[in-house]
Amino acid sequence: MTLSIVRNAPLQSLNTFGVAASAGTLITLDNQSQLAELRAALADGPAPFVLGGGSNVLFTADVPGTILRVRLRGIRIVSDDRRGVLIEAAAGEDWDGLVRWSLAQRCYGLENLALIPGSAGAAPIQNIGAYGVELSDIFDSLDAVDLESGASATLAADDCAFGYRDSVFKRPGGPRWLVLRVRLRLSRTTHLRLDHGDIGRSLNTAGVRRPTPYDVAEAVRRVRRAKLPDPTQLGNAGSFFKNPIVSIARAGQLLAEHPDVPNYPAVLAGVAARKLSAAWLIEACGWKGMRKGDAGVDARHALVLVNHGEATGAQLIGLAARIRASVQERFGVRLEAEAVLLPTPAGWEP
Repeated sequence: MTLSIVRNAPLQSLNTFGVAASAGTLITLDNQSQLAELRAALADGPAPFVLGGGSNVLFTADVPGTILRVRLRGIRIVSDDRRGVLIEAAAGEDWDGLVRWSLAQRCYGLENLALIPGSAGAAPIQNIGAYGVELSDIFDSLDAVDLESGASATLAADDCAFGYRDSVFKRPGGPRWLVLRVRLRLSRTTHLRLDHGDIGRSLNTAGVRRPTPYDVAEAVRRVRRAKLPDPTQLGNAGSFFKNPIVSIARAGQLLAEHPDVPNYPAVLAGVAARKLSAAWLIEACGWKGMRKGDAGVDARHALVLVNHGEATGAQLIGLAARIRASVQERFGVRLEAEAVLLPTPAGWEP
């Protein structure tokens, strides 16, 4: 199978914001046997942007460089012993499809991460998380290839340097890693995480008194559908900003002035800290449900920017900049984008 290379490729159907943009070159990797051809196509050029499901990216303008779309497929059980069940998924597998597959195989541990959009290969890059569980909690290892040198490597959790919505793959200066497959350590025994109130309420409403992992996954899906807009109906990339983490001292100052700010235990640079609710900060600044043209903030969840139809990437990032400035002015807290901005807009600081 020959590697697909398209010049001046449209990207609107490849991002869940539904933003119209184009890439100078779009390369699609369907099979690992195409890696040599891929390296030749990328030789002497800048690093490509690796695109999974397009669910965590905002194309702020046309992308003059190369976008690499990964569509590698395959899921299998690697081992099943007293240490648990080790499953492996190719980078192009749909994440929620992987969650459903694991439950069908009676492999438990992913249920709280149900319905997160995106691909398996993108999951460790972002260290996805929801409802008390992060990918790093069940991560075993991954296989990757350095697109510059061609060297292959297997990276364990420590090698990935996971943080809150962060990993070594997002940091500049390292190898140009392309994730090929991910391995996760699951269990045949249920260890349900029900401490998040929304999950418990959803289970109670459904009349479930003795939940199984299947019940928890369905509860998570109900909660996410109730709180977040469906990107097939309203363009969005989920949570646009990260929940900010501040020092305990700074949190104390904020809470003295704004005692209702939701906050949770966290770690900042190895020191105990507090995580604040970005959605609360944004809503307190009056942005929830706001709309200018087709760029807006979701009426149900202040953390979600939405495209009501024909919003451009420039309009959406302009809205994000105004939201960030207002939170900074009122609370002295700087919001960091969780979505990847491509290209990075002039004047936008991380």
